[in-house]
Amino acid sequence: MNAPPTAGVLLDGRYLLGPVIARGGMSVVYRGVDTRLDRPVAVKVMEPRLAADPAFRARVEREARTAARIDHPAVVDVFDHGIDSRVDPDGPVVFLVMELVDGGTLRDVIRARGGLGVPAAFAVMDGVLSGLAEAHRLGMVHRDVKPENVLISTARELKVADFGLVTAAAQAGQSHAGVIMGTAAYLSPEQVTTGAADSRSDVYAAGVLLYELLTGAPPYSGDTALSVAYRHVNADVPPPSLIAGDVPPELDDLVVRATRRDPSARPVDAAAMLAELRRLAVALEVPRVPVPAPPPRPIEEQTTVPQVPMAAPGRSGTRALPRSPQGHTMFGEPADDAAAAPKHLRARRRSRQVFAVWIAIVLVIALVLGLGAWWLGSGRWTAMPALVGLDRPAAERALSDADLVPTVSTTFDDGVAAGVVLATDQPPEARLLRGTAVGVTVSSGRPTVPDIPPGTSVADAEQAVRAAGLQPVQSTTARDYSDTAPKGTVVRTQPASGTALPVDGPVTLVLSSGPQPTQVRVPLLVGLTYAEAKAELAERGLEAEESERLPFGLGSHNVVGQDPKAGTEVEPGSTITLATL
Repeated sequence: MNAPPTAGVLLDGRYLLGPVIARGGMSVVYRGVDTRLDRPVAVKVMEPRLAADPAFRARVEREARTAARIDHPAVVDVFDHGIDSRVDPDGPVVFLVMELVDGGTLRDVIRARGGLGVPAAFAVMDGVLSGLAEAHRLGMVHRDVKPENVLISTARELKVADFGLVTAAAQAGQSHAGVIMGTAAYLSPEQVTTGAADSRSDVYAAGVLLYELLTGAPPYSGDTALSVAYRHVNADVPPPSLIAGDVPPELDDLVVRATRRDPSARPVDAAAMLAELRRLAVALEVPRVPVPAPPPRPIEEQTTVPQVPMAAPGRSGTRALPRSPQGHTMFGEPADDAAAAPKHLRARRRSRQVFAVWIAIVLVIALVLGLGAWWLGSGRWTAMPALVGLDRPAAERALSDADLVPTVSTTFDDGVAAGVVLATDQPPEARLLRGTAVGVTVSSGRPTVPDIPPGTSVADAEQAVRAAGLQPVQSTTARDYSDTAPKGTVVRTQPASGTALPVDGPVTLVLSSGPQPTQVRVPLLVGLTYAEAKAELAERGLEAEESERLPFGLGSHNVVGQDPKAGTEVEPGSTITLATL
């Protein structure tokens, strides 16, 4: 077989091929239909040269069975595989039937946008590494991680494709001396030098992919694929911050470690790299954003057929008449004079003009009616986007794109970072009228103790604490002398202002006892319990010290004597000795 099949061919009596949607070095991908289940599919037809190799056909079958075991939302589903020997007499057609992802590839996104920035790079790599992690868990290695093999749907769902095809080609004898299987820009050093690959080889390619998402280009380029491949063998991948200035050092370090030339220095598999990526996202407080949407595919320009002048009946072609010097034709009629045209031609011309006017009127009416019907029907409605987990600017942009109006409120939350959407008053995909106001609740993060100036009244301080998402508490013992805060007002808080607390956490208001006195009058304490006497002294800034109990005491622990006696003037902080029973 010299060429892949054309659209309209029915493979295996079941899969009807449609237009080609992608071409690669080993296959051609068609949009197809599973006629048995009446569902759209993608049909990957292998390159005829490879399909002619029995070892390759056997390996494709084994890899397809293994790939079909990967059940993960970030991996393209493999539905079926087959060999059709009836389509072309020159050789069998080897094909895979896969999930159809309407949209584009990550390559389309990078080509349109260049570097994606840190938040979008995290969103993409989270999906890629999640799919690879599931494959590594099942013992599979991709071997060809690159933007072309990352598909993104119009709904921004990310899926990794083409598990096992490079493996099938390599193990069927296609990899030999001087031939390196894979894509040069993303090959690990061990794939270049020995052809060996394991989960750490996929980690290397993922590190190169992360570098490209941050900078807009892979780290190495060259005149030939072989020269690029050996750059991976002989040089370390540089930190992306050398090109993209917004890359933090911690993310630089992850890229550099993932692309170490020594496989043992890399994360052991995609799950380990994914765990590091997610820890880094939390530590750096990277806002959660959706995967970038693929750019719309360009509409092919329609080719217009030029209009050819028709010859008059009975003549062989269009003929021009020579003009006389007076501007008349050789037959004497005035040249280009509409008045001189025959009456039936003038009438026909007028009727055509009237007809054109009526056609224009009808088209305008149809357009107005169509727009009105669209507006009264589906045009007034839009779908509510999913916003929970997005940062506030991204959520407001998503609502604006859906012709909805955000009404933002904030609330404190212990578990969600400040600026991230907690909830909306409409569920995702809800059908709403355009212009509808949508309530969006955004986290303010954990509350912090407010700054309450000394001298603030208790009522105002309590109001400020409650407004900060915390609960005010008045202490009966926590009092301070203050020269500036009047007695009975708040002098400070416990804990201090700026301290982060859980929502509704307690904040003690420490009240002022007024200016510290120069002399304190000792109160009468006899008859009080020792605890009551100690509290009474503390109110006056004095200390209590219990003397030995009298031997005839009855165990009531009451104060029966004091030194100095009541009414004595002492220094603040003095100690009063109490005799107790």
